[in-house]
Amino acid sequence: MIDESFDKEQMAQPPQPWEFRTKPAWQRLIIMLGGVTVNFILGFLIYGMVLWVWGEEYLPADQVTEGIYVDSLGMELGLRDGDKIISIGEMPFEQFNDRLLVQAISIDNADHIKVEREGEIVDIPVDDKWANELISHGNKDEVLFRPRMLFVIDSVFADSPAEKAGLEKNDRIISLNGAATPYYHQFAKAVNDLKETQIEVGVLRNQTDTTSLTMTTTDKGRIGVASVGFELERIDYTYSEALPAGFTKGTDFLFTQLKAFGQMARGKIDASESLGGFASIGKMFGGQWNWERFWLMTAILSLILAFMNLLPIPALDGGYVMFLIFEVVTGIKPSDRVIEVANTIGFILVLGLLLYANGLDIFRAIVN
Repeated sequence: MIDESFDKEQMAQPPQPWEFRTKPAWQRLIIMLGGVTVNFILGFLIYGMVLWVWGEEYLPADQVTEGIYVDSLGMELGLRDGDKIISIGEMPFEQFNDRLLVQAISIDNADHIKVEREGEIVDIPVDDKWANELISHGNKDEVLFRPRMLFVIDSVFADSPAEKAGLEKNDRIISLNGAATPYYHQFAKAVNDLKETQIEVGVLRNQTDTTSLTMTTTDKGRIGVASVGFELERIDYTYSEALPAGFTKGTDFLFTQLKAFGQMARGKIDASESLGGFASIGKMFGGQWNWERFWLMTAILSLILAFMNLLPIPALDGGYVMFLIFEVVTGIKPSDRVIEVANTIGFILVLGLLLYANGLDIFRAIVN
């Protein structure tokens, strides 16, 4: 077999019984599929083990009773503070995660978002431009929206400005220096600019009593309290449940990748905004060490490697599989010259893609 080594001298020698090229086409096909098969199995297995060890946690959307608060990109999309998302396209919004919206629009072609706004149902149309805009390199890490919550105090830190002023557990903060800040994000944003500053905090106590407390913020613009948050739902898996769940999630991921390639082919997603090289892969692991994230990314990379290697491009396993399937079906073995030329073209394509993807990383680093 002429491979990427282009060893013509060896091919000129008489075939030996133990050599790959002397085996029947169906055996050679099984051998060529061995590598990607192991990558698929490993990816699914690691995915399942991650679920077995760590399970899953998510925030049910129905717990976000105060709706969302929106960042600038979400505002451009048409969302507003206080919206309660009901569905994205035809998909009910059951787990609170802005990445679900990104995937639904960019990959699944969702063309509208249904929200409850001030007691009315509003249908927000989504322009085709958002398919590429939401996953462009400049926006891929942008948060579209977060859950909005009332600022109810869960705990007061010892010797903090809040403790000294008399704030208590279950107090609800409703204003800062006379300006209404009933929601946690409003207060946090406003107080962040008031470092080592005396402030007046409006407090609702026992649901009926309103009072005002004076305190001086820290040098980081903090008052020393923790807010009541949301209770996450947790799914724990037994070993026998984790393996099929890992397979399901792995296949879902692969189908999402196929859809993404389809979107690129149709021009809805710009490849230059979505592709990346080794630096982009490294960033996927995050800035802090986390075993769950490490193993999850390892599973994903194993599946991606299998998927990419199976593409019918000469010089990749998928290219050899393509020739072998042709031989099995027709009984005609492509000549060494045909395979040699195909491998040369495929090698140039793969090398070009590798340089292009890593070049994008370098360009982005320079621009940023």
